[in-house]
Amino acid sequence: MLRPFARVCLAAAALFACLIAPVRAADPALIRIGVLQYGTVSWELEVMKRQGYAEREGVRIEVVPLAQKDAANVALQGGAVDLIVNDWIWVARQRAEGRDFAFVPYSRAVGGIMVRPDANVRALADLRGQRLGVAGGALDKSWLLLRAYSRKTLGEDAATLVKPDFGAPPLLNALMLKGELPAVMNFWHFSARLRAAGMRELLSLDDVLKGLGVDGELPMIGWVFRENWATKHRAAFEAFLRAGAQARRHMRESDAVWEELRPLTRAEDDATLVALRDGFRAGIPGEDIAQAERTAQRVFAILAQEGGAELVGAATALPGGTFWRAGASR
Repeated sequence: MLRPFARVCLAAAALFACLIAPVRAADPALIRIGVLQYGTVSWELEVMKRQGYAEREGVRIEVVPLAQKDAANVALQGGAVDLIVNDWIWVARQRAEGRDFAFVPYSRAVGGIMVRPDANVRALADLRGQRLGVAGGALDKSWLLLRAYSRKTLGEDAATLVKPDFGAPPLLNALMLKGELPAVMNFWHFSARLRAAGMRELLSLDDVLKGLGVDGELPMIGWVFRENWATKHRAAFEAFLRAGAQARRHMRESDAVWEELRPLTRAEDDATLVALRDGFRAGIPGEDIAQAERTAQRVFAILAQEGGAELVGAATALPGGTFWRAGASR
């Protein structure tokens, strides 16, 4: 049997535990992110994890590996994940059809046209009648913008100027390195690998946009989510965005972190790692989302004309709310 003094001590300890329980730190908010296997977004998430940025912001990240882009879209639509990376064109189409998806810029890195140094190509017109490998298919945004650019600057649609070969990004790179393709329009990280292998950039997306009379930064891909989810979990989502900004800042300023990321990048050599590092850094968007949205409105009009309903669905202009702004009341 406990003595009276011992019973008093136990009661006091229990009371103290009850008093301090409410001030203990809450469990980190969970955010489920659908990530394509070998996608570049996994680099940033790894830095967020290693450097503790998400943890310090009170966020726990659960990465859900996905095999392909369509699987990511389905996972988000079905509620299996909270966030994926996609482009704002997809978001605009969904909003035009009454769904509440929204977009926060993540990267402005988009591939351009790379040419072989022995192809004797100095301008787009030099590719007349030649094969051009194109990643992403006939509705790829870069390809559609190139078609508009070609008509404006050369008076001829790129679809008739060149012989487009649509294919998977790794295959197109392999064919170019073998000399079977003189030029390739590929995604940015595949273009970076070509640059490391001695290929030369003929035309960037920035060049294309300037040729179309579009000024201003244009982040093409970003975090995509349901607006209702972001409203309910605003504090956690904004904390995640802050953690991401810290990770990108670290990736921009530190070369050492890229050595740590080497296995994830699958860089075969130092030149490839440097090309991937520089390409990622060049794609880090600015913080002026309002300006990015204005640029997107102009580009949307071009893409809608080029791709039609097959690309943009029922949207006739960039729907309001496509670009979500952290901290803004909605």
